[in-house]
Amino acid sequence: MKRKILFIALFLIPVMAWPANEELKYVDAQHLTLVGKVMPTPANVYHRVDTVKYGNMPGAVKRLFTYSAGLAVCFKTNSTNVTARWVTRNKGVMGNMTPIAQRGLDLYIYTDGQWIPAGVGTPIAGKTHLECRIAQHVKPEEHQFMLYLPLFEELLSLEIGVDSAATIEAIPSPFRHTVLVYGSSILHGACASRSGLTYPARLSRSTDINFINYGVSGNGKMEASVADMLKDIEADAFVLDCMPNPSPEEITERTPYFVNTLRKYHPGVPIIMIESYMREKGYSDQQVYDRCRRQSQAFIEQYELLKKQGVPDLYLIRDQQAIGTDHEGSLDGVHPNDVGFERMAKQYGPQLMEILKKYGIE
Repeated sequence: MKRKILFIALFLIPVMAWPANEELKYVDAQHLTLVGKVMPTPANVYHRVDTVKYGNMPGAVKRLFTYSAGLAVCFKTNSTNVTARWVTRNKGVMGNMTPIAQRGLDLYIYTDGQWIPAGVGTPIAGKTHLECRIAQHVKPEEHQFMLYLPLFEELLSLEIGVDSAATIEAIPSPFRHTVLVYGSSILHGACASRSGLTYPARLSRSTDINFINYGVSGNGKMEASVADMLKDIEADAFVLDCMPNPSPEEITERTPYFVNTLRKYHPGVPIIMIESYMREKGYSDQQVYDRCRRQSQAFIEQYELLKKQGVPDLYLIRDQQAIGTDHEGSLDGVHPNDVGFERMAKQYGPQLMEILKKYGIE
């Protein structure tokens, strides 16, 4: 059964003044369908977690959960143009991310039974108030669209513009089930060129399953306070792709509480641990190589220990050189590029689906 996810908090988002354009009309995106969320966030609809309710999480984790990574707005319109006006909290530029992925927008159109790219919203350096015509000359008939939001920025407001005589309406979520994926900057989306090219987004479009992006760049360290937040989320499965961030010692110390907490509050729900790949830097930097190997060893040891202790419905996906063997799958020696993310989706997807199908998640 498909689920429609819609959150409205109009009184909490500031109204921004924009120049009038008689050829277009704008609607607040909050009146459309927002997918990729699993809890209400009263402070800002585009946050992923209610950081006030879960205020005991580390400060960096709370800040990163205000970013709109993995969220997308779904709608249908017969407009020949799609424009967006949006406001971000900050105007900085990250060194290893494209501006489009960091602070911009990524539009897909549903055609011939699949989601295909339709255009991007490109931010302007040094500005927080942004406007961009994303798609134009679209065939004048009703189409379904999905607009991915910024990966590494807090979004304050978003309006979608269409032709003045066109219609624009919310549509039911195109995804079913809820698979929550918790993890590192790799999961979060570094370094995809567009927000729709992260591996959770790719998996969602290819399977019609809602893979929720709970990546917290550099801070997916399995703190107890994060486990206590996740236990309150209703999901059909939990995926832990967090091995890159905690130290080997933190993995050994924190994994039992993290997994057992999820297991206690979600009996019968699969928990899938993913062993991360060797960082590209590890092939030249011996310290990086040693750390990655020690992390993997600790991660696998904790999985095996939990299985021996009788924790049910727990799975491990082993690394099989997820970003490839030709050394072309990374942007900066740590994070995948678009090639790397494509390879990750192709490797993880079948293994995840094999497990999920055992629980009727397909």
